[in-house]
Amino acid sequence: MKRIFAICYLVLTLSSAACSQSTRHHTLTIGGTIPTFTLLDQDGKIFKSTDHLGKSDLVIFFYPKDESMVCTKEACRFRDRYSDLLKAGAVVIGINGGSVASHKQFQQHDQLPYPLLSDSANLVLTAFGIPRQFFMTGRKTFVVDKTGKIVFTYSSAVNGTRHAEEALAYLQNHPDR
Repeated sequence: MKRIFAICYLVLTLSSAACSQSTRHHTLTIGGTIPTFTLLDQDGKIFKSTDHLGKSDLVIFFYPKDESMVCTKEACRFRDRYSDLLKAGAVVIGINGGSVASHKQFQQHDQLPYPLLSDSANLVLTAFGIPRQFFMTGRKTFVVDKTGKIVFTYSSAVNGTRHAEEALAYLQNHPDR
């Protein structure tokens, strides 16, 4: 019995330490430079952030889960505003920890025209400083200029549809970025 208690105590102590370590990550803010990253998209193709630097702005949205209610609304709003975001000079990408296969199914089911990137180890999510909310990853959108600098962020856990609208409004109101 004492041995079971000791093992449970050790597991809880390690879990607590891991949680406190994970909450110490630095959230990227306006004016910061995004980390470079390479991930697979829903088709298993390599997406490199560096391929877009100097060419276009990026709208990067992090979302918790494929096919969940709020995430689907968010992704579909980016789909519905996709041509406007392209006209504003941006490449749109969605990122979460889901698998390539899950992203493919989500993309096909909801006819999403932009890449969904698989960050299964949550390395990019951690590098961007996306906090966990409850038992899921957070929801945050970044607008990144051609130099890799963050020029706008938007965060709302429950109002997924606003992410596309806020990113587009920023891009349209700041054409000389």
